[in-house]
Amino acid sequence: MVSYGSELPDGYRPRIVDARIEHFLRTFGGVEIKGPKWCGKSWSALAFGESVVYVDLPSVKGLIESDPALALEGEAPHVVDEWQEAPAIWDCARHAIDVSGGRKGLYILTGSSTPRKEAVSHSGAGRIGRVDMSTMTLWEMGKASGGVSLRRLFEGDFKSSLQVEKGLPFYAEAVCSGGWPGLACQDGVDSVETVRQYLDALFEVSVPKKGGVSGTARRVAQSLARNVASAAKLKTIADDASEGESGAMAVSTVSFYLEILKDLYVIDELPGWEAPVRSKSRLRTKPKRYFADPSLAASLLGTSSQRLLGDGQTFGFLFESLCVHDLLVYARALPGAGRFPLRYYSDADGLEVDVIIELDDGRWAGIEIKLGENGVPSGVANLNRLRKKVASNQVARNPSPEFMAVLTANSPFARYDKQNDVYVFPLNALEP
Repeated sequence: MVSYGSELPDGYRPRIVDARIEHFLRTFGGVEIKGPKWCGKSWSALAFGESVVYVDLPSVKGLIESDPALALEGEAPHVVDEWQEAPAIWDCARHAIDVSGGRKGLYILTGSSTPRKEAVSHSGAGRIGRVDMSTMTLWEMGKASGGVSLRRLFEGDFKSSLQVEKGLPFYAEAVCSGGWPGLACQDGVDSVETVRQYLDALFEVSVPKKGGVSGTARRVAQSLARNVASAAKLKTIADDASEGESGAMAVSTVSFYLEILKDLYVIDELPGWEAPVRSKSRLRTKPKRYFADPSLAASLLGTSSQRLLGDGQTFGFLFESLCVHDLLVYARALPGAGRFPLRYYSDADGLEVDVIIELDDGRWAGIEIKLGENGVPSGVANLNRLRKKVASNQVARNPSPEFMAVLTANSPFARYDKQNDVYVFPLNALEP
């Protein structure tokens, strides 16, 4: 059981990442919780805190900029919310931890953007542990029935079960509404409008603070939405973002705006995977890009849940985004998972597998994502092709997968295909 502090917000809905925060408070002098704005960082930090200071308040920020040590005043664990608004806080916290005599759990720092590198003189290595936070999964929002645990799959524990079919309208709504904690109790129409306003604030306020131009950032993001769940080349994004403009956008400009969006935790990148850990392919394969929440891509595309139901191709890509979003949260909670436990596989033979989960001890699993049951046979075929390729490289001595699975929207059963050694289950069944 997770133990919370006196600042626990009323009605707080526990998060999967809470166990990691608690563990890091016992391990490090400070913990940084980072992720996109409005994903619940402050609430989770307060859940463990005994005192708090809000750096982004105008009346507070000026005082702290004059004396950064003021931000650290308070009973431990002391929450410093939006610390990047006064980057000097980082070095002050690191120094305070150094002179504390080895005390743990002194500070919890939250941040929704990466500060300028020159504004921080020390990485905080060994003193401040970093926790990545996402928006809420279907399981955290109470919208998934569960029954198939990702952790237990790695332990070989699986039971077939009849699943309550949610249906495609449920997933279309989930994609467009997203996993924003503040929208958990709102209807779909209100959620979609709120996401639209979120993007407006992102492009008109947050991007200019990073030195970007609002309109250009929006066009780059719209191209990313059109190419979501793909390893789009920078040239492709540049061509997309140049449409309707007087001149072509440079690839270097795209790189600049991608860095801004990553700094604001708006996009996640899935790197490529090759079974040998030292393979050059891991570094050379272009990353697939996903938004931090699938609703951002849906809003940038200007689509709705009803419209998705009539556009199977777009729905398929956005459903994949929803699955990757939830899988990333669950995978990060696995024992032995690093910060980037999710990858994807693609090779010169045209074989692609949507998700590879790889743990630090070398254990791995392959997952294909299909919107409907009619896609399951092709998903199974891809997984078995990958299994054979990995096994055929005897020199590399690659381990066999812990499991292979096809993740769907509407499978009526969570089941094991013994003939192909592949699990099949709907996203609704997945839990940590």
